[in-house]
Amino acid sequence: MTQVITLTTDFGHKGPFVAVMKGAILQRAPDARIVDLTHEIHVHWPAEAGFWLARAYRYFPTGSIHVAVVDPGVGTQRDIVAVEFDGHVFLAPDNGLLPTQFENLAQRRAWHLSEHWRASRGWSQPSNTFHGRDIFAPLAAELATGLIEPADIGPAVSELVPSLLEEPVVNDGQIQGTVVTIDHFGNLITNIDQRLLADFQAPQVTVAGHRFDIRSTYGNAMPGDFLALINSFEVVEIARAEGSAADSLGLGRGAPVTVLGSDRCNYLNNNELRLK
Repeated sequence: MTQVITLTTDFGHKGPFVAVMKGAILQRAPDARIVDLTHEIHVHWPAEAGFWLARAYRYFPTGSIHVAVVDPGVGTQRDIVAVEFDGHVFLAPDNGLLPTQFENLAQRRAWHLSEHWRASRGWSQPSNTFHGRDIFAPLAAELATGLIEPADIGPAVSELVPSLLEEPVVNDGQIQGTVVTIDHFGNLITNIDQRLLADFQAPQVTVAGHRFDIRSTYGNAMPGDFLALINSFEVVEIARAEGSAADSLGLGRGAPVTVLGSDRCNYLNNNELRLK
């Protein structure tokens, strides 16, 4: 049995919160292998956590447990959910964090945590503000050691709170999506999957009145040039070679992005500014 547990939070690295959560896991599962997926999710924005979970979980062993805590409603009546999907287990608040594909009833099973069951475990009474330590950590540890199964924690549920991240819209020779996150290099990472571009000839990416060619990698642009590309997670990204696209364009999460096919590009050629 694998005891891999990944952590995705908006805690950052100021203070002991991440370390204490790991300690609470290791108290119950000392052999667990804990992997930090990221603790730099934009605070209070669960959708970004779901975006990364959907694209990262497959690189971990089957049976891994993925804990995601981006939880503006901590301490309220919002539910905590365990989801089995594609051979993995995901623990998260049921607040729109989990990605859209988890809504497919044919591919996943889900259970809400029962307060009665939690109280029966002998865990400490949870604080109102740190469920990562007091609920998610012991839950992940007991799952990792095989002491419990996801179905033990409470009633099965057929519906989850829908993902807060809307899917891209494809119509009229274009794809409309959004910037989901910004990486360490200032690259603008969107929710537009590579597969959506399959029928597009010579696509170009437009954002904030600028239009960029799609290139294969950063090194195919001169330093300072802007470009679009399909990144290592197979989504459209807007970058600036050896610079920050986010800073230079003044854009951030939520900025609308459009991919145009060649017909639409020709129509707009005289109406948009191309940045060099």
